[in-house]
Amino acid sequence: MSLSDPTPDGRFGDFGGRFVPETLIPAVLELEVAFREAWADPSYRAELDGLLADYAGRPSPMTECHNLSEHLGCRLLLKREDLNHTGSHKINNVLGQALLARRMGKTRLLAETGAGQHGVASATAAALLGMECCVYMGEVDVRRQELNVFRMRLLGAEVRTAMSGSRTLKDAVNEAMRDWVATVQDSHYCLGSVMGPHPYPWMVRTFHEVLGHEAREQSEALLGGPPDVVVACVGGGSNAIGIFSGFADAPTELVGVEPAGGAAIGRGVPGVVHGMESYLMQDEFGQVVEAESISAGLDYPGVGPEHSYLAATGRARYESVTDAEVVEAFQLLSRSEG
Repeated sequence: MSLSDPTPDGRFGDFGGRFVPETLIPAVLELEVAFREAWADPSYRAELDGLLADYAGRPSPMTECHNLSEHLGCRLLLKREDLNHTGSHKINNVLGQALLARRMGKTRLLAETGAGQHGVASATAAALLGMECCVYMGEVDVRRQELNVFRMRLLGAEVRTAMSGSRTLKDAVNEAMRDWVATVQDSHYCLGSVMGPHPYPWMVRTFHEVLGHEAREQSEALLGGPPDVVVACVGGGSNAIGIFSGFADAPTELVGVEPAGGAAIGRGVPGVVHGMESYLMQDEFGQVVEAESISAGLDYPGVGPEHSYLAATGRARYESVTDAEVVEAFQLLSRSEG
């Protein structure tokens, strides 16, 4: 019940790869070796599984939306990642990477964040394991996600504001990678989505596969078989690839939903950004087009390379929705289910 692994050079078909400065080549190679060794180590897996269960609160429940299902004329199930510790799916990946960083002898976690959820999860894991934490966040997102900035600082993290470019997630990633170049001996870059240079897209997906495995078991228990359709939002694409992984071998349609103002697959063309080749919103001169979304975590002009591969092969379908449509759906769900 999983997706295929990338090639040795980190490719999913024509997408992925490892496009980083020479100073980071040893770091990403070291990370790949360390991850392979850790994932093959039963003691590492047992410690991670224990934290996911007793600290993060997994498995997260599957909720059937009876009222909304009646309104829509279908059976609608929600995989409740919002009920994990720190409030999102991000903790799955962060716990895995933080344990890996400690195993590698790193003392400092670096992270980027848009909505603040990955930053909060990174700060939480750093506090748990006694590590320093520095989170980069675009100035626009700092203003619209003040509560999560407060939470990160409460947990002991340093929050640095990215003031360049669009001052959103893309620019936070840029700043975090610059910091990593300068502090690579002591710092681990805890990238928050299935993007970036190999091995990040594969490694982050692996940490999120727990979400897909649970969803497969829970949906089959409720429905008597796999669902007809699995739908997930897509920015970088970590929650989507996590749940898709559980249904890769099922006769289930996989649908990713991008923001209309940040539809890298729907509006983009192949290009290189943040160490990977993937679909990317660009102008006629190859310059990155700024993404826009009401969601602070989805205003990213690229997408994880495995999503580009799934789109190119036809295994998954990608649609886009406007901010107005999202707000309408959010209100409908809230008023139907509480």
